[in-house]
Amino acid sequence: MTKAFIMAAGMGKRLRPYTDTLPKPLVPVAGQPTIGHILDHLAAAGVRDVTVNLHYRADQLAAYLAQRTTSDLTIRTSYEETLLDTGGGIKAQLDHFGTDPFYVINGDAYWTDGAQGNCFHRLSAAWRDADMDLLLLLQDINRMVLTDGVGDYAAMPDGRIERQRDASGTYMFAGIRLCHPRLFAGTPDGTFGFLPLMDGAEANGRLYGLAHDGDWHHISTPEELERVEAAFAASTAHKVRA
Repeated sequence: MTKAFIMAAGMGKRLRPYTDTLPKPLVPVAGQPTIGHILDHLAAAGVRDVTVNLHYRADQLAAYLAQRTTSDLTIRTSYEETLLDTGGGIKAQLDHFGTDPFYVINGDAYWTDGAQGNCFHRLSAAWRDADMDLLLLLQDINRMVLTDGVGDYAAMPDGRIERQRDASGTYMFAGIRLCHPRLFAGTPDGTFGFLPLMDGAEANGRLYGLAHDGDWHHISTPEELERVEAAFAASTAHKVRA
């Protein structure tokens, strides 16, 4: 898998005041903009073609992405004058992805990989085209100590997952997924959300999950960002002393 879509058009209202002057993907965490960490993970996985949708403070984000473009990593931008939501934004660029599965990442996702290695490599290795339309990376909520975890999904023995509408599941969706273009068959043009596509894949028995073995943080408020930053600073200080 060599192509990815990063959803970066949102307003980031819950993260104010940090997002008063920055788009949420440019808010620094652990030493660089959040989207910078995403690009590092993608590049390490061999992804060479990344599309990023833009809206809020688009010029700032576009300028940063231009700096990150290299001979090994092409970054395309898709400006949305009117927000197309999480499904419509992807569909507007769907022709670019052809007929192969591609990665989709929330622009505010921050994580570290575990002993099993790069999560994108793991998703690619777990993909079964005959069985899946969508494969989600999931985080065990018991591993979430710095940010709040929500029990979005329960895992079945065969690897399929079921959304728990009462939040009673053991896993939270980590905002990282491997998606086949056929998931969008029959969807409208314009604005629509991605969640109905997830629910549709589940109803068709084609929604699967993969447990992340590293740390993932759901940074949506200033308090959560500050807790993650404090933990990163403490870890860095410990490494220096060692």
